[in-house]
Amino acid sequence: MSITDSFTNFREESDSIGTKQVPIDAYYGVQTLRAAENFNITGTRMHEEFINSLALVKKASAITNREVGLLTKKIESAIVQACDEILVGNLHDEFIVDPIQGGAGTSANMNINEVVANRANEMLGGEKGAYDFVHPNDHVNMGQSTNDVIPTAGKITILKLLPKVIRELEKLHAALLEKSLEFNDVIKMGRTQMQDAVPIRLGQEFKAYSSVIKRDIARITKVQEELKVVNMGGTAIGTGVNADDEYFDRVVPNLSLVTGFDFHQAEDLVDSTQNLDCFVSVSSAIKTCAVSLSKISNDLRLMSSGPRTGFGEINLPPKQNGSSIMPGKVNPVIPEVMSQVAFKIIGNDVAITMAAEAGQLELNAFEPLIFFNLFQSIEMLANGINTLTENCIKGITANKERCRDLVENSIGIVTAICPHIGYKKAAEIAKLAMSTGKPIRNIILENNILNESELDAVLDPIHMTEPGISAKFLMENKKIDL
Repeated sequence: MSITDSFTNFREESDSIGTKQVPIDAYYGVQTLRAAENFNITGTRMHEEFINSLALVKKASAITNREVGLLTKKIESAIVQACDEILVGNLHDEFIVDPIQGGAGTSANMNINEVVANRANEMLGGEKGAYDFVHPNDHVNMGQSTNDVIPTAGKITILKLLPKVIRELEKLHAALLEKSLEFNDVIKMGRTQMQDAVPIRLGQEFKAYSSVIKRDIARITKVQEELKVVNMGGTAIGTGVNADDEYFDRVVPNLSLVTGFDFHQAEDLVDSTQNLDCFVSVSSAIKTCAVSLSKISNDLRLMSSGPRTGFGEINLPPKQNGSSIMPGKVNPVIPEVMSQVAFKIIGNDVAITMAAEAGQLELNAFEPLIFFNLFQSIEMLANGINTLTENCIKGITANKERCRDLVENSIGIVTAICPHIGYKKAAEIAKLAMSTGKPIRNIILENNILNESELDAVLDPIHMTEPGISAKFLMENKKIDL
């Protein structure tokens, strides 16, 4: 079905390809319609914040062109008003181009140019498609090119989307810190390569989770600065062709005013037009965060496994039935969905990396794919973090006795005793425990290797989970010759 099949009345518009029938009431024009027919790729439309960002670029450009005497006040006002209508959500249905498109985003740029021009013409008494008063290219796109408009709009959009990720990460960080305090006295078995290692406090594990999230917050916060360098004024390839010299100097300050972001014009506009490494940096920060969250989710699934035949060290809040056939089964659905979000973000990052690498000479034609994936990754990450925090982390409880039993029946606690009796003797005890099934504690007491008070000091939860405390305690109290 053609995009125009549901319409009955049309106007005729022409471009360099030829003439075409455009729905008579449409604010988009012939170039937008061709693109919509050519690029039916995702079945979706451009992100609403990207549409708004395009409107902000056009608004800043119109203001600048009027300031330098290239646009009349009447035309500038009509363009600005049309952009303001878009910014409050009007006319969004007129943006019909698929987010993934050939032409480095020219179709998206012409979509905004035509919508703004037709709405501005309407305000000034003209008819849609006639462009008697305001022309898409001559006025709305004055001093610009797709190649500085699209990357700039992409940066504005990302700067709008990232704060939600940071807010959700801050909530997660606070929730993990709270759990680290709640679980500070819960001794459990630490594991390496899925095998018993040495004891650790559950609170220490959750504190470690909060630490990696803190780094992710810093990483994502810092990468925003790269997005504040734009190539507006560079036009087609960074040389500034067709841009008035006064416009060139004023457009970025005006962009800062209309957006509220402190933008700076790139020192090397050719470089800024050719290279998209800043978007790779953003994607990398998002991917790194996703990797951290999936690792945490892996741990939560393992520690809550069973609950009777697995580790069973923690309880995740039950959120829904886990099976259509097994009554009473409850699955770790929130950590599972967080990992799936991470997998998708990692895949998106690969596509973004390849698209950024694929630029040739003076331009990268693959920004549409970069933005489609990056916008999706940012939003999925924010939403995933929200459900992880609210529907999982905040409701986790500890099975304190189960954790303690696993520690006391583990061979791994012999490592804590090793400094006091020597490696060889400790290895013999470990071997005996494995062959007999007896707890390490019982073997040590039965063979008078340490007395009960000495053993309690060595195996104290705090002493076992902080450096040097048990040895220092015994030396000071002269419990054993070290």
